[in-house]
Amino acid sequence: MLKSQPSSFLEILKQHPPQEIIEQIEHVRAARVEQALHCAGAGTLEDFLALISPAASEYLPEMAAVSQTLTRKRFGKTIKFFVPIYLSNECHNICTYCGFSYTNQVPRITLSEKEVLKEIAALKKFGYDRVLILTGEHSSRVGMDYFKKMIPLFKAHFSEVMLEVQPLESSEYKELRALGLDGVTIYQETYHSALYKKYHPRGKKANFSYRLATPERAGMIGIHKLGIGALLGLAPWRCDSYYTALHYKYLHKRFWQCEYTVSFPRLRPAEKITVTQAGQNTDYFPTERDLAQLIFAYRIFDEDLGLSLSTRERQLFRDYMIPLGITALTAGSQTNPGGYACYPKKTLEQFSIEDTRSPAAVTKRVRQLGLDPVFKDWMREFSS
Repeated sequence: MLKSQPSSFLEILKQHPPQEIIEQIEHVRAARVEQALHCAGAGTLEDFLALISPAASEYLPEMAAVSQTLTRKRFGKTIKFFVPIYLSNECHNICTYCGFSYTNQVPRITLSEKEVLKEIAALKKFGYDRVLILTGEHSSRVGMDYFKKMIPLFKAHFSEVMLEVQPLESSEYKELRALGLDGVTIYQETYHSALYKKYHPRGKKANFSYRLATPERAGMIGIHKLGIGALLGLAPWRCDSYYTALHYKYLHKRFWQCEYTVSFPRLRPAEKITVTQAGQNTDYFPTERDLAQLIFAYRIFDEDLGLSLSTRERQLFRDYMIPLGITALTAGSQTNPGGYACYPKKTLEQFSIEDTRSPAAVTKRVRQLGLDPVFKDWMREFSS
């Protein structure tokens, strides 16, 4: 009798309990790491598990060299640039680590069309042509009606428009795709369901399985670009990273025509929230050395995977990592609604950033590293 295929990623996730994964990672030995180092950008999940293990931390120079070689081979000497823009901080969710959390008593704002156009004008002066739209999760004030107004507004000025908002239905993604939406980014935050419940006690975001299935709902209607990841620091980082790789493999098998990007944001302080308060367990928080190991592991695991490093990280760390595996960067980012032109003061932020350099300064550094900053290299018409 043929074994039935899993109907969702949730079914697969349940087959890999956290403690089991943690034990497998801890038991990896040097010989297995050396074997994984030779998977040449087409590794298995077992290879990835070995490369993120404590045992692999002794092989960082070798991992960096392989990662750099694979990245240049697949992506050439290019670094893509995109910009995040926050349109609203209104949110009905309680997330214990987020500055937008419903219980956080801060002023709330949703940008009008006039304000959005002012923000767009500021971004275009920096040269950006890829934009990631973000909001809090408030379906009545920042829902489909709002998105249906905003997507065409941005599409008139940017060749690539991506969305990082609350999970939507497939039919809603289909509507937005027809209006010009190119990509969807959704972070599961943590794949550890028990800890997820602890961090998200109230709001629609408390529905773990619905959020988990979001990339599938976007992929099945032909969204071209999908971004996933975990917020590192909410659970054992190696375990969440393994689950992210597992999720990617599942999605890639189902929606092979999509372009995928993985990000690895680490917890950052936010309004009235510290990193320790957010994660409650600093042992979950990866060091910069750990993060470098993770990035190298992703590249050796899959040479086609886009890897994005945000302004959450220090300038020196970003500069070090840019040539070694990263394919996409942000620069000059603001995490508050209207932060580029309308409300430039550092208020209403979702989280604080670490690398505060301007886009011009970061692109200059990229060139100094022998790479080419790219602000536009794709037109939606080519994939229609």
